[in-house]
Amino acid sequence: MPTNTPPPNTMKVIEISQPGGPEVLVLAERSLPALAPGEILVKVAAAGVNRPDVMQRLGQYAPPPGASDIPGLEMAGDVIAVGSGVQRYAPGDQVCALIAGGGYAQYCKVHESNALPVPKGFSMIEAAAIPETFFTVWVNVFQRGHLQAGETVLIHGGTSGIGTVATMLAKTFSAHVITTVGSEEKRQASLALGADVAINYHCEDFVEHTKRATDGKGANVIVDLIAGDYVAKNYQAAAMDGRIVQIGTQHGVIKELNLMPLLLKRLTHTGSTLRARSVEDKAQIAAELEQKVWPLLERGALKPQIFKTFPLEQAARAHALMESSVHIGKIVLVP
Repeated sequence: MPTNTPPPNTMKVIEISQPGGPEVLVLAERSLPALAPGEILVKVAAAGVNRPDVMQRLGQYAPPPGASDIPGLEMAGDVIAVGSGVQRYAPGDQVCALIAGGGYAQYCKVHESNALPVPKGFSMIEAAAIPETFFTVWVNVFQRGHLQAGETVLIHGGTSGIGTVATMLAKTFSAHVITTVGSEEKRQASLALGADVAINYHCEDFVEHTKRATDGKGANVIVDLIAGDYVAKNYQAAAMDGRIVQIGTQHGVIKELNLMPLLLKRLTHTGSTLRARSVEDKAQIAAELEQKVWPLLERGALKPQIFKTFPLEQAARAHALMESSVHIGKIVLVP
C-alpha cells in the first residue's frame, strides 16, 4: 500500500473463539487499533507463530492487561502511521517488532522502542521470525544465563525456533553447544546449525552424553523449555556453579525434586517470560540486540530458520504443525 493511501477502517484478524484445539482459530474482522503516544501502526507482511500462541489458544496463557487478545507475539511490515511523539520511524519504514499480542492480523501497533529496522538483506518473512526468539534467547542465555566464550551450553529442543537461534548465537559468541532433539533428522539439522553434540533423547541419556562431552564437568548453562522430569536431570547435567534458565514447562509441574544437587553444585535456577515485561524493559533488550546482534544478521553470520509459511486464514494449520513438533525452525503466517 502506498504510504500516502490511508488505511482501511477494518482489518482481517485471527480470533480464538474459545479455548481448544487449532480449529478454534477463526478469521474475523475488527477495527484497526488506535495509536497511543509513541506507537506506530504497521501493515503486517508476516507474523511468527510461537509456543505461547498455542498456550494462549488452549486457555493457559492469557494476554497481560492492556494487550490485544489477538494472538501473535512478533511481526514485520511497513510503518503506515505514527502516533504523537514518535521520533525514530516514519511511514514507509520497514520494521520488525516484539509485541504482547496482535500479530495475527493485517495491521498491528507497537511502541516504537520495541521495533527494530528490518536487517539489510532480510525478507519480511525472515524478519518476522526474529523478535520473539532472538529477544528470548538474548535475555535468557546471555543476560540471565551469563554465557561466556569457551563455556558449554546445553539447549533442550535444539531444532525449535528458540533452539535453533540459541545454537547459532551461542556458537557465534564462541561457546560449546550441546543440544537435545527428537529424531535423527533433527540431530543432523542441529549439527548443521553448529551444535558440537546433538543428543537424540528418545534413545540417548542427555545427562550421560553431556558429562562425556565435557570431560565429566557438565554444562555451564542449560536452556530448558521442558520442565517436569527434566529439572532433576538438568541438575545432574549441570557443571559446578551452573546456571539453568527455565523458559518453558512443556512437561508440566515437578512432582518430586531433590534439591541437594542444587546446593552441592551451587547452581542457579532461574526463569522468565517476556510477554508481560514493560515497554521500557523490552526497549532495553531491543537496544542491546541492535548493538550486538543486528550487525551479525546484516553480515550474514546467522539467520532464522524458516520451516514453513501459511496464509493468515490457515492459522489453524500452522498451530497443528507447531503441536506436531516435526518442524525444524520457525513457522510464519503471511496476511
